[in-house]
Amino acid sequence: MKQLKATFITLLLTVFAVTAAAQMQDPVHFSVSQKKVSPTEIEVLFTAKIDAGWHVYSTGMPSDGPTSATIHTDVAQGVTPVGGLKHRGKEISQYDNMFGMNLRYFENNVTFVQKYKITGKTYHVKGYLEYGACNDEMCMPPTSVEFDYKGEGPADAPEAAEEENEEKADTAATADTATADSAAVAAAEVGDTTGLWTPVIDELQAMNGDQDTGEQSMIYIFLMGLVGGLLAVFTPCVWPIIPMTVSFFLKRSKDKKKGIRDAITYGASIVVIYLVLGLAITLIFGASALNALSTNAVFNIFFCLLLVVFALSFFGWFELTLPSSWTNKVDNKASSTSGLLSIFLMAFTLTLVSFSCTGPIIGFLLVEVSTSGNIVGPAVGMLGFAIALALPFTLFALFPTWLKQAPKSGGWMNTIKIVLGFIELAFALKFFSVADLAYGWGLLDREVFLALWIVIFGMLGLYLIGKLKFKSDGDSTEAMPVPCIMLGLISLAFSIYMVPGLWGAPCKAVSAFAPPMNTQDFNLYDNEVHPRFTNYEQAMAAAAAEGKPVMIDFTGFGCVNCRKMEAAVWTDPQVADKLNNDFVLVSLYVDDKTPLDKPIEVMENGKKRTLRTIGDKWSYLQRNKFGANAQPFYVIIDSNGKPLAGSYSYDENISKYTEFLDKGLKNYKK
Repeated sequence: MKQLKATFITLLLTVFAVTAAAQMQDPVHFSVSQKKVSPTEIEVLFTAKIDAGWHVYSTGMPSDGPTSATIHTDVAQGVTPVGGLKHRGKEISQYDNMFGMNLRYFENNVTFVQKYKITGKTYHVKGYLEYGACNDEMCMPPTSVEFDYKGEGPADAPEAAEEENEEKADTAATADTATADSAAVAAAEVGDTTGLWTPVIDELQAMNGDQDTGEQSMIYIFLMGLVGGLLAVFTPCVWPIIPMTVSFFLKRSKDKKKGIRDAITYGASIVVIYLVLGLAITLIFGASALNALSTNAVFNIFFCLLLVVFALSFFGWFELTLPSSWTNKVDNKASSTSGLLSIFLMAFTLTLVSFSCTGPIIGFLLVEVSTSGNIVGPAVGMLGFAIALALPFTLFALFPTWLKQAPKSGGWMNTIKIVLGFIELAFALKFFSVADLAYGWGLLDREVFLALWIVIFGMLGLYLIGKLKFKSDGDSTEAMPVPCIMLGLISLAFSIYMVPGLWGAPCKAVSAFAPPMNTQDFNLYDNEVHPRFTNYEQAMAAAAAEGKPVMIDFTGFGCVNCRKMEAAVWTDPQVADKLNNDFVLVSLYVDDKTPLDKPIEVMENGKKRTLRTIGDKWSYLQRNKFGANAQPFYVIIDSNGKPLAGSYSYDENISKYTEFLDKGLKNYKK
């Protein structure tokens, strides 16, 4: 018993020994080298390793698309470029609905190559590679990788010309006046005398910590597992086993206390078995793989098909069972042993015997939490599921008289299975939607998704009020119980609620599941939000004059997920009203290529960095002041540049976004 407790405690500590990820992203890792391919030619190679779930865009993208991989040569003494930037690697091309074009990009790895012809006795080439990277939830600002190489050319070549391009000369002049204090340099360049560029990273992290988003996510996953376990208890594979198992433990021992102790150990063994299953999922796939599942179209298609299979199983088309030899072997082993091992094997037998009912529920739970990107989600979900499943065995052992009052097995358990089948079928569409958006098929636009959900929940409502029957229900003509009828009416009402969404109504209750509004082909609803400013200092001045908080939207022309947030969240009437009337909204485009009047050279992380464009400036503001570098990124500040409500990233949950705005307004009024 002590050994079981120690094992259980160790597993719990393992589950919760995880910390939250930082806001700063670093998904692409470049190494730069030069290669002399002949006495008169060199290649500059940029080799990238790309994290799972991320991709780097290729060269030559259209100007209204995402950031292309582009080479910029600042110094070219004794060399001339040969052709443009080339790439080596597997290029993927897919049509993207948001941009209305084919997007070309690389996953896992890529090498970009720029060739130069040596024209002088010595050479000096210096510049930088600019690239863009995204995953399905966020995008990086245009990022640069610098290079600086010198070398010897042919002995009979002329001396290298002492020339640099105009941009480099300006940068060099600016470099002479740069200081080590990057914040002070940036502030001086923009004329900041009020501390608007002063970093607030610690304050922002404290506010994000106060939100306990990670803890809330863990609690949500645990509660979802708990609900799944309670539903599994009332299925035909588990409920009839409870009284038999409890009676067995109470009768096989003359000591009633020992019988209760054995039943509690049985329940604890169930918890350990399912918790180990959840931990195994994390260990097998690894943390990075689980995070990548939410952005992987192939996995989402697989999960969709898996949930459809589970739904059809619950509908009674076929039964999912494990090989009977597995159950027999474990059962025989349990009969031939004694003590703690015997009880543990009996619990393991239950997990095998009840698989036809618990398997689809466990599968749905693991699919949902795995694609949420939470590393320990499977273990936490399985912990909740196992506690709920084991609880009846323990309670009925402690209070045997409750068994007489418990409902008997009957057709109501089949009703639960059918209802779960409808729910799994509805959620299967969610995962297919992710794949559809990723590949740009256009098969599951928003109105198609809503039409299918209207049909699914309409049929669920008809089933619950007794107007629809399945083969597994038998020939019973009895009326459905009152609770079922009430739930059926709610399901029918939910179907009717979604009908206006076919013409573009927001339908906030399903916005977290349905495809974004921009996929709607026929939309009578128009409530777009446009920022008042695209300049930080101008927005701050307006906020001070009007007495309003500032909502900063760090975005990009090539940010797909920024457009999704604008289409799916900003079009909500309540959100649009707040953004238009209660805030000074400013959108800062980190990929704006408009050159600055004069390049700004700053020190960042111990290295000199040159800000050449307006986009560079806003990207630096995001990193230096707020400690983040991915878009979309939203932060609410007062007219002095102080944060009011933490930060918000890509999440199309309208209620969460509204809470974020309300918190900022509330703190501003204080």
